[in-house]
Order: sequence, then C-alpha cells, then structure tokens
Amino acid sequence: MSSKNDQSNKFSSTRRKLLMGIAALPAVPLLASTGLLSTPAFAQAPATSEVNTTGLAVTDTEVTVGILHSVTGTMAISETGSVQAEKLAIDQINAMGGVLGRKIKFIQEDGASDWPTFAEKAKKLLVNDKVAAIMGCWTSASRKAVLPVVEQYNGMLYYPTFYEGLEQSKNVIYTGQEATQQILAGLDWVAKTKEGKTFYLIGSDYIWPRTSMKIARKHIEGHLKDSSVVGEEYFPLGHTQFNSVINKIKLKKPDVIYAAVVGGSNVAFYKQLKAAGIDLSKQTLLTISVTEDEIDGIGGENIAGAYSSMKYFQSLDNPNNKEFVAAFKKMWGEKTVIGDVTQAAYLGPWLWKMTVEKAGSFDIDKVAAASPGIEFNKAPEGYVKIHDNHHLWSKARIGLAQPDGQFKVVFETPDLIEPDPFPKGYQ
Repeated sequence: MSSKNDQSNKFSSTRRKLLMGIAALPAVPLLASTGLLSTPAFAQAPATSEVNTTGLAVTDTEVTVGILHSVTGTMAISETGSVQAEKLAIDQINAMGGVLGRKIKFIQEDGASDWPTFAEKAKKLLVNDKVAAIMGCWTSASRKAVLPVVEQYNGMLYYPTFYEGLEQSKNVIYTGQEATQQILAGLDWVAKTKEGKTFYLIGSDYIWPRTSMKIARKHIEGHLKDSSVVGEEYFPLGHTQFNSVINKIKLKKPDVIYAAVVGGSNVAFYKQLKAAGIDLSKQTLLTISVTEDEIDGIGGENIAGAYSSMKYFQSLDNPNNKEFVAAFKKMWGEKTVIGDVTQAAYLGPWLWKMTVEKAGSFDIDKVAAASPGIEFNKAPEGYVKIHDNHHLWSKARIGLAQPDGQFKVVFETPDLIEPDPFPKGYQ
C-alpha cells in the first residue's frame, strides 16, 4: 500500500513509456492537478452508527474504499487508465462534499497482472482494511479470482471491463458491457457493412477471449447468413511472437480478422501485422480489446484502419464527455488518452456514491439492494442506468482507428441495449 501522492506519481508517463519499462516521471500532486485546492464544505453528516452497522472503515468524517488494478506487469498498459479515472472521480466527489458528508479516502493495491495476487489483495482490503467498496480488476481472470472473496466477505466490487457475461452477483456492479452488448452488435455491423462472410478468430488465452470467441462463433455460424469461421487461435498473455498465425491469416484470406488480444501483446501483434504487409485499410479487422489506452502503446500508425467495438471512445461529441476529457487531462496531463474501460472505471465511484445516498447507508446489503434503477445522467458515454441484474444499459459503437491514436465513430446503436448476461443459445 502507498499513500495517495506516492501512487499518483506512477501514472504521469504515457502507457508507451510504461510498456517499455521507462521509469515514470513525477506527477503533480492529485489535488493540485485538478485545481481543487480549496477545502470543500462537507455537509452535516448523519451519525456513523446509523450509516455503518457492519464495521466498515467509516468514521464521522471519512469513508475508505479500495482501488485494485495492475500497475505492473503485462496488464499495466490497459489498467493504468482505470486507476487514473477512479482517482479523478473520487477527487471530484470529495470536492462536492463527499458521500453522506464524508470524504472518500482510498487504499490502492497492485494486482501485478497475477490472478492469485488479486485475490490476496482483495481479501486484505476487505478483511484488514474493511473498505466500503472496491473499484477494481480488468481481466475476467482477475475478476473470477476476486469474486469468491467479495462474496465470502460480503464486499462490493465495481468492475469496469467489457466481458463475456455468463455471470451475475449481488456483490458486483458491472460498469462495462457484457457480450450481447459488444460482440453481437459488432458482428452484425461488420457482416452488413463490410460484407464479412469468413472470420479468423484470434485472442489471448484465458477465460474472456475464449468465452467471447465461443459466443462469436455461435453468432457467426448460427445467425450470420452463409458465414463461417476459418481459423481460431489463442496465445498466452504477454506473448510477442505472432508471425506464425499471421502467415496462416495471409493463407486463409478471411474477410474479417476478429481479435481479442489483450494487454501488452497488442503491441507486438499489430506491429507484426503491419510488417507482414497486411494493410488494415484493405483487410477488415474488428477488435473487441483495443481502446485508446492500448493504442498509446501500439502506436496509431500501426493500427490505423482497424475497427473497434466499444461503448465509449474519447472522441464522443457530447457535453458530458468534453467536460470529462478536459478534467482527466488537467489531472493527468495533456498527452494522456482515455479508453472504454477507463471511462467505465470513472463511473464506479459515482454510481457507488449515488447508491449509498439512495440507501442512506454504507452497509453492503443495503447498497446492493438499492443499486437497480440508479441513473447517472453525467456519464461521459451518455445516460446510464443500473439494471436489476447489476449490469448497465448501454449503447454499442464502432470506431475506426486513426493514425493519431483516436477513433472516428462510424456506427452507434440508436437505443440503449438491455444487458443480458445469460443469452439463450450462446451458453
């Protein structure tokens, strides 16, 4: 565990530098980076005995939450933005008076891209630190490692990553998309718009890519007319040698490369695709795992022309997002970028604040019960609402990767998609 300022110092360098192993440059202290230097006026707080009946880390003036992401290892390229977004949200909430009149403190732990470490740190946060909520995890493997811990010790996890679905827990709020909101809409779009009939599936080798590709294959073969999968391969996290599968892709000549390569492996994959002469302005590639965060390490010039299926892109043109992007860059630097999971991580502290205030309590059971129906009109992606199944209603969007590392939004579903983590016919 480190202090707030010690932890904030780790994130000022770009993810490209982080991936290369260059030491992070010192960051401006957290409050100074946002200009929120004045002490907020906290409202008259209800008695601690009334809002904390289960021994959580709540005092008359403060409430403690946990932040649990990888800031070291292969997943740091993806998870750094989540840490930054959660700290921004906490800073903003504190500037507005906190939660039930209490300032939010955070304890940050490093999952270190290692799933047993995630479980160990989650237990430490819940049992030793008695945090009121955890904002954390990225990969499904880390979430699956943490889930039995938060259920056993009755904690509350706000999980920000798009994932495979097939899960629902009283103790988790899923602020990213589940599979039907991301995978199915994206495949329908690429089949219709790009006339994709043959697909080559490639992903990292753990639960999310494998389950996602299982769902994708069922949709391609069972719902897209005259379509087929001509190849499917998986590689360990951190893998950097993709020339063999790239040669297979060149021989198969699929209409669509469908990619779920995760973390630092993306850098090698897209650079090697380009070096092999695969022109993404001619060869359709649709990814469900690359956001602006990953492109910061990949380099826009190596992925320009690829498509990504997400619910959020930094380039979204709406007042909420413009305000969010400006605040994020003010805190973390003009060169920082914001991807889908980063934005979803930003939602966590806000949704937790609103739910606690609706419940009038920090008690986990009361927060879980109060979660369905919570609405956030200031979300950068647009309006969001917590469903009874603890997932969010959201839109699906397709972005076209640009040389500058941003995405141009080329498709958006007209309406919010209802979350369906257990879709019939895909399990």
